[in-house]
Amino acid sequence: MKLPLTYYSNQDVLFLARDLLGKVLFTEINGNQTAGIIVETEAYNGVSDKASHAYGGRRTDRTEILYDHGGVSYVYLCYGIHHLFNVVTSVLDEPHAVLIRAVEPFLGKEFMEIRRKMPVTKAAISSGPGSAAKALGIDKAFNKKDLAGNEIWIEDHGIQYSAEDIIEAPRIGVAYAQEDALLPWRFFVKGNRYVSKPNTF
Repeated sequence: MKLPLTYYSNQDVLFLARDLLGKVLFTEINGNQTAGIIVETEAYNGVSDKASHAYGGRRTDRTEILYDHGGVSYVYLCYGIHHLFNVVTSVLDEPHAVLIRAVEPFLGKEFMEIRRKMPVTKAAISSGPGSAAKALGIDKAFNKKDLAGNEIWIEDHGIQYSAEDIIEAPRIGVAYAQEDALLPWRFFVKGNRYVSKPNTF
């Protein structure tokens, strides 16, 4: 069952970043569906978060989508190479987002193998945000998409992890965020092989 748009309007981005673990992210491209179980996320807490693209109320053509209502996608190019997929959350003009950092292949594994040029048995196929997006076929064309639509969406398949199975750790690659770089706002499933490294705590 697709998550309703009301799910994404929750103003507690840390809750959503944790709750999205175990949810299943789907894409449909040219009639072909692929999906992955979300096993690693990072929370970005809007204008007060130095790691957020919207820190200090920054608004640009690129970041304007973050100020939309929750339940749309924010896809941007990182280092000019990797597309990163984020779920915009919260209410209008409160630019929260959850970065999907890793997924466990669930459906359409043969398409993932073609896109990533490696067998699905290799954890690297969808480990890390750039790899996860590429495995699911997510590129710039998926920016600003409605997550209740038919191109990209998230479903609840009843996969749940106990509190003991979820690790909280500092986010990755946000050293520029000064003290906010130390916040434990990265969430991942303990021991899951598709989680980007380091995943042992």
